[in-house]
Amino acid sequence: MTERTSRTVLLRGGSVYSPADPFATAMLVEGEHIAWVGSDGAAEAYADVADEIVELDGALVTPAFVDAHVHATSAGLALTGLDLTGCPSLGEALERIAGFARTAGPAGGPAGVLIGHGWDETGWAEGRPPTLAELDAAAGGAALYLSRTDVHSGLASTALRALTPGLDALPGHSADGPLTRDAHHAVRRAALAHLTPEQRRDAQRATLTRAAALGIGSLHECAGPDISSEQDLTDLLALAGQGDTPEVFGYWGELGGVEAARRLGAVGAGGDLFVDGALGSHTACLHTPYEDAPHTGTAYLTAEQVADHVAACTEAGLQAGFHAIGDAALTAVLDGVRAAADRVGPARVKALRHRVEHAEALDDKAVAAFVELGLVASVQPAFDATWGGPEGMYAQRLGAERAAALNPFAALLRAGVPLAFGSDAPVTALDPWGTVRAAAFHRTPEHRISVRAAFTAHTRGGWRALGRDQDGVLVPGAVASYAVWSAGELVVQTPDSRVAGWSTDPRSGTPGLPDLTPGAPLPVCRRTVVRGRTVHRA
Repeated sequence: MTERTSRTVLLRGGSVYSPADPFATAMLVEGEHIAWVGSDGAAEAYADVADEIVELDGALVTPAFVDAHVHATSAGLALTGLDLTGCPSLGEALERIAGFARTAGPAGGPAGVLIGHGWDETGWAEGRPPTLAELDAAAGGAALYLSRTDVHSGLASTALRALTPGLDALPGHSADGPLTRDAHHAVRRAALAHLTPEQRRDAQRATLTRAAALGIGSLHECAGPDISSEQDLTDLLALAGQGDTPEVFGYWGELGGVEAARRLGAVGAGGDLFVDGALGSHTACLHTPYEDAPHTGTAYLTAEQVADHVAACTEAGLQAGFHAIGDAALTAVLDGVRAAADRVGPARVKALRHRVEHAEALDDKAVAAFVELGLVASVQPAFDATWGGPEGMYAQRLGAERAAALNPFAALLRAGVPLAFGSDAPVTALDPWGTVRAAAFHRTPEHRISVRAAFTAHTRGGWRALGRDQDGVLVPGAVASYAVWSAGELVVQTPDSRVAGWSTDPRSGTPGLPDLTPGAPLPVCRRTVVRGRTVHRA
């Protein structure tokens, strides 16, 4: 049962992060909307009419976070099952696989297929993933699918390969190693097809429950025929529609998928509509070859295909979007969107705020094109925290100079490109405050943005990416989706520094946020409320 949303709730005795009043300590919620923000003294006038009074005891109230790029079922499977993220060695990975297989049983559990995620060979002494023979031995002969940490290549046991007809004829097939491109999509579809409705529901519920516990009030699900299924998206939207979880907005990443997106209840025909792959799997599409491989990656779509898709979506009044990481892939997207604008009119294209997911390898010319075309950058700061820096995976793939140019958040923000932050879970974990910290302390200093700007990108930015500029702030009349935090002392960054210079002086007139300097403890969520309904209470 969910609580009714006609109730009046008064929160008092804390700090309310509101542009309406930078010194607010109280907030009144009526039903699904915020009715008032102000001081504790003024709040006394509402105490008698409130159905519930929440004593904040110094806690911080903020808008709920928006995770603008998730894969709920895959993230839930990692949360509840085999997750190799951070596994320190090949041997340890094989031991974890074997233990998981033993727990699931010889048939691979009720679904008949074992599913895991998160291996990353770049940090292992062997510098390689398991061989097919090693994988089969660890799985005990069961059908097993293991997505790489970037989810753009995967390992499949012999038993799973046997469940995937025609696999050896598909692009990206390897007889012994990881599968990429069409071969990877095929084994992933085969594995996910063996999930029972109960397993899918449990995985999706696990993701939504975890999100709520982290103060996330809404998520953008990036679904599509190559990464999930129509049934998966339908089930997720139905689960979220019950009203006791964060909200979910679905994107359907299928070329020419306007009608499918509408039929499925998606808000856009985009998300993970792949123009290329990922850097870790050597499938991001580049203008110049990889530093550690003699090729430039994989192009899945041409500029002409991008143009046709954007034009069709624009004519239908539906947001389009693409997954593009490498500079060549981004060139294809920008050329295609510009061609669509020439075809249907630039004002119509800009009005829909078509999205680009990840958008990592951007130069100044590309940033300017984002502004010209009205594109939203849906980005993941945790990518830099995980793989950036002079010794990270990006530097291995591209060399230090090219790697340092990735994820230029400050340049995007200065140019006026709308930023929406997400995790791409399970690629990186649901971790909103960690995401804000990653943007504020980018491994390349010139790409850093203020904590306040990063927080805005992870709250209001997600709503702006949906075309809902009025949401994601705590002001009278706004939707009551908020989180309550134990956060310690609140601080404001001084304007002359992106990385230091913290102030607690209230004369700044700026609402404070938690201290997110590296090493400082992250805030703990005490309560998450979505449209007036409490979906998490610690």
